[in-house]
Amino acid sequence: MWQGETKPTARPQFGRAAQSYAEHRLGFPASMYARLAVEGLLKAGAAHIDLGTGTGTLALSTSMMGLKSVGLDMDPAMLDAARTLAASSGLRTTFRQAQAEETCCDDESQDLVTAGQCWHWFDRPKAAAEAHRILKPGGYLLMCHYDWMAHSGNMVEATEDLILEHAPNWTAARGNGIYPLWLRDLAEAGFVGIQSFSYDEPAVYSHKAWVHRIEASAGIAALDPTEREAFKAALTALLARDFPADPLHTPHRVFCCWGMKSTTR
Repeated sequence: MWQGETKPTARPQFGRAAQSYAEHRLGFPASMYARLAVEGLLKAGAAHIDLGTGTGTLALSTSMMGLKSVGLDMDPAMLDAARTLAASSGLRTTFRQAQAEETCCDDESQDLVTAGQCWHWFDRPKAAAEAHRILKPGGYLLMCHYDWMAHSGNMVEATEDLILEHAPNWTAARGNGIYPLWLRDLAEAGFVGIQSFSYDEPAVYSHKAWVHRIEASAGIAALDPTEREAFKAALTALLARDFPADPLHTPHRVFCCWGMKSTTR
């Protein structure tokens, strides 16, 4: 069972499927943001860095909540998609190319650092140390996930099996959506008051949207265009044959954990 201890693929290639990622990969549910706001993590006016922002899903949502959000990513195609989404939404969210392990932010300049669906891609100790450096005392490092859940005989399990047929080196199958290693990362970087929560909330996808959403997952995005098209055709046929209900209510799990930079020296 994968829990983030290894990278799903040797190297993410999400930019190859940036359009599908931007159009069809659902972001985090509104319920997650509401709960994080109640916990006091999402405050209007807060200086916020979103690591591994991708197409900006998290940073755009927090911008709508009044945070001063800046999204960082290393993939130019994903950043271009994020900027397009920001412009279409009338948001002034800033996006720039930078590593999670070297943000180029000033010391103690941020109130919040987030990592949405991406902490496993980083050099985790270095990224945690960098977040600790740039956070103000009392600031938070927050990791969030919204993972599909493969259960015996369900559509997600069948999708994962098909991914493995086309991308046998993909290692993230059969995850449970909970990441205990992230709690250790927070503690070892010096964060205090560590907390977490998880709950299940299904995501609704049409057949077409699910096919494109899986195209934008790590195992399939890394394939060349011909291989991706073959996978999409196979998944389309599988859904029509074995899971004809449309839309699909796909099991998903929200997991969030966070820690605070101490206010004492």
